[in-house]
Amino acid sequence: MLKINKRLFKNFDWITFSLIITLSIIGIITIYSATKPPLDGGHPDFYTKQMLWLLISVAALFIVAAIDYIWIYRFSYPIYIAGLLMLAAVLIAGKTAMGAERWLSIGPISFQPVEFFKVFFIIAFSAYLANNHLAGKIPVKSLFIFALLPFILLIKQPHLGGAMLVVSLFVILSILKGINRKIITTVLAISIISIPFVSHIFWEGLKDYQKNRLVAFMDPSIDPSGIGYHINQSKITIGSGGVFGKGYLQGTQGPLRFLPEKHTDFIFSVFAEEWGFIGSLLLMGIYLMLFLRGLDTAARAKDEFGRLVATGITAMFFIYFCINIGMTLGIMPVVGMPLPFMSYGGTALLANFIAAGILINIRTRRFELFYP
Repeated sequence: MLKINKRLFKNFDWITFSLIITLSIIGIITIYSATKPPLDGGHPDFYTKQMLWLLISVAALFIVAAIDYIWIYRFSYPIYIAGLLMLAAVLIAGKTAMGAERWLSIGPISFQPVEFFKVFFIIAFSAYLANNHLAGKIPVKSLFIFALLPFILLIKQPHLGGAMLVVSLFVILSILKGINRKIITTVLAISIISIPFVSHIFWEGLKDYQKNRLVAFMDPSIDPSGIGYHINQSKITIGSGGVFGKGYLQGTQGPLRFLPEKHTDFIFSVFAEEWGFIGSLLLMGIYLMLFLRGLDTAARAKDEFGRLVATGITAMFFIYFCINIGMTLGIMPVVGMPLPFMSYGGTALLANFIAAGILINIRTRRFELFYP
């Protein structure tokens, strides 16, 4: 299964690897700054844990990149079933945090299955689309298996952000495959029209913290010391950085604990305060290069499965990026999506490196023949 030779090393996508390593290192130094205590005291070990997870993630990336992705194709459905079972297990034996059951514990290790499921979903749905001639339509059974079922399991946790991401990836890959756009447009139109009729049911089904986030998004000033605090403080933090920033370790909003979730969901705010508008543009430039590299990998893929997977992974990174930056700027509701490769969190970092490893795998083997 493992097939390592000089040709694979020569064709290895060092550009993608360098981009994600750069982002991860920027993330670690920002986590260090964000969690720095205001006085001389014990520094929380978030950054050291992230460094350990980075080493594990890099090892996982090379393992995934070394395995011919024909094996990923062949085991795509069992992988997807395992992902669904993990989501179901969360509802039965999940660990509750901040009002949501999103964690599973295996001994001393706790992880969020949804982070891995997003990658499993892209693999399985891409294999399904590549392996079937659908004539512009997706059967109802497949629609349930790949869209409705994971959506229900994620909403029940609840994980609204993860549920919407899966639906978005379903739509993007369906369009890429050539599914009749009229079908997708009709479904979306019906959903929009039905909002007034189901909004009350949807609202009642939300947790209190989710309602607060939506209310804060619509009007952060309604309770600036409560539900609107995150958004208001994030915008203050970003704005205080100015054009060139305050300088590394010179930020105040994170270390003085004015900004909540400063090393996870709002890590971009800390970065923007220290490096300013210019630094933020450079950071966004790195992400842009990663997205363009992912699309180029999809365009160069040797087969349809590789093209779909590469597009799905790139779209996942892009959606993560847009929602996270939008949250920090107050133009999108807070849904708990981390900034790829930068936010603190071992599960997300490992899952993203595995996804990047698949991207590199597809580009490395673009010259080989594919035998499913």
